[in-house]
Amino acid sequence: MLLTSTLASTIALTAAVFAHPLARRHTACITAKDLTTIAPDTASCDGADYPAECAAASIAAPNIAESFHVFNIESFGAQAALVAIMLFESGDFKYKINHYPGVAGQGTRNMQSPAFNEKYAAWIVANGNDANITQDRVAAASAQGPAQLLDLINTDKWSFASAAWFISTQCDASHVAALADGSQTSFENYLTDCVGTTVTDERISGWSKVVALGQWQK
Repeated sequence: MLLTSTLASTIALTAAVFAHPLARRHTACITAKDLTTIAPDTASCDGADYPAECAAASIAAPNIAESFHVFNIESFGAQAALVAIMLFESGDFKYKINHYPGVAGQGTRNMQSPAFNEKYAAWIVANGNDANITQDRVAAASAQGPAQLLDLINTDKWSFASAAWFISTQCDASHVAALADGSQTSFENYLTDCVGTTVTDERISGWSKVVALGQWQK
């Protein structure tokens, strides 16, 4: 993932995203049924290598839906892209910490780098209204190291909100609007220009399963 410059630019970009008129509004919420249709093994955590990190669809869906609300990710196309990247990066929600190769402090459901988790923690302190994630606790965790900071913010609520936070604050606002068309081109541009990763067949295959739904099931 590519680093941005300053907290001030992050705040300005967040405001721009929130004000941007999206191509079409999506009012239905993602459900556990949607997730198990896309990735059947999200139905349970049976057999998970790290059971404490695993979240079944019943846990993931409401937290993802809330993140879309908080960050105004309204189109199905944009929501689908974020679901796809989280499923890919977390192994269908089986992981929320990087184990391979094992980068200390890298994690959440979209496997953010430690540098981005520092920015994410600062955003939560300023905007998240979470009594468990305060400036003092962030400072104390950061002093212990990136793994401890990740542990502080890696709750169900915030681990599943990380992808929406990232696109809303660390990327150009045009990506959210462009993803509304649900096209592979827009998704590939999101991967390369926003996330800063490469397009692979596996990533496209996972995204295709999400957008194939056409809309979330009510």
